[in-house]
Amino acid sequence: MAKLGLFDAKVPRYTSYPTAPQFHNDVDPARFSDWISKIKPHSSISLYIHVPFCRRLCWFCACRTQGTQSDSPVRAYLKVLKTEIEMLGRILPEGVTLSRLHWGGGTPTLLAPDMMAELAAAVADIAPFSPGAEFSVEIDPNEIDEPRLDALAAAGMNRASVGVQDFDAEIQKTIGRIQSYEITRDAIEMIRARGIHSLNADILYGLPHQTQERMTQSVQKLLSLNPDRVALYGYAHVPWMAKRQQLIPSEALPTPQERLALYETARKLFLWDQYNEIGIDHFATPSDGLTTAQKLGQLKRNFQGYTDDQSEVLIGLGASSISRFPQGYAQNAGATSVHTKAIRAGVYSTARGHVFQGEDKLRARLIEALMCDFRIESAEILAEFDISAADLHAMFQTAATQFPDMLQILPDRLYIPEHARPLTRMIARCFDAYDLSKAGHSSAI
Repeated sequence: MAKLGLFDAKVPRYTSYPTAPQFHNDVDPARFSDWISKIKPHSSISLYIHVPFCRRLCWFCACRTQGTQSDSPVRAYLKVLKTEIEMLGRILPEGVTLSRLHWGGGTPTLLAPDMMAELAAAVADIAPFSPGAEFSVEIDPNEIDEPRLDALAAAGMNRASVGVQDFDAEIQKTIGRIQSYEITRDAIEMIRARGIHSLNADILYGLPHQTQERMTQSVQKLLSLNPDRVALYGYAHVPWMAKRQQLIPSEALPTPQERLALYETARKLFLWDQYNEIGIDHFATPSDGLTTAQKLGQLKRNFQGYTDDQSEVLIGLGASSISRFPQGYAQNAGATSVHTKAIRAGVYSTARGHVFQGEDKLRARLIEALMCDFRIESAEILAEFDISAADLHAMFQTAATQFPDMLQILPDRLYIPEHARPLTRMIARCFDAYDLSKAGHSSAI
């Protein structure tokens, strides 16, 4: 795999296609509003709400966040969010319901209990939950307590997502994220005591000072907490994009070969503990929704990673949030101040995006199929898209030529065998028609 460039390549994570670096300013507030108005009446959609504030800024994080020690900027932002939600409600077609609601960040759990109740009520005013809907919240164990969990449970939260990253004390200090196993365990016990039994956890590989022994210890501690779903993400060291990462010593980072060994160490532990492997970086218990979606061929991939959500519309509210429509993508202004100014003026802050054109939807589905199922079923593609069997086979052959002995082309599909799956993102790139040379993507492993 080294000869194929696995340890050198920089490739997208493909949580969208085209990827965010390909977005342009031809998607504006008027187009965003038009796309919302064209949502099918009485359909179910997903809603993502971004809270960009943190009490402390973790050095490893490359998300759009800002630090605050007081509630006053958070309360001001909440007022803006409520206005934005009201604006959405005024143009949302009749009878639309929510199949998924996700609060992300940042740290949404730094909201005080009354703020949580206000935000949840504002959402409920414009769209009720669909039957079987999922309301998930990203929870920082350092920034949660009984009253806030009571507020979230009362609002209907039924899935919690807990960031772990790594339990090793030296690694935590190096990445600016101090979070003990005990604090994490206590937070999870409080969550489950409120009847919230669906639990996600995130853990990173490729962090400074990480070794296979330390990775093993952290994963075993995480497994003792029995999460239903785990995201095993590779740390992306991009200090030219995320300035705070300059505080992390690059000389302490594992090599690409060591990153792969760390990933395999964690992967084997999850598999030994009877988790199912979901795509390239998720693991789930046999009863989790991701496992069911995978078995049914309904697994999807979006900006939060793998999902079983089948909604064709995802609306993102708050600074920097990205929306997905059948017509394309729309992203809000990244700077909180710019976003706030637009909403206060009664205008969406949509700053950029992408209008689907040409082969975008075809290539998006080909890439998603590889990322989710490690295969592309020819019959599905030929039935859904305007492409001939000969042209589809030619695309398969091009990929196979670039990755000799790594792909299987069968009469009815293209398949990535298990031994070649570390190359999945690189293989997916073969179906990407856009110029990736200046995008600054993360390591392939």
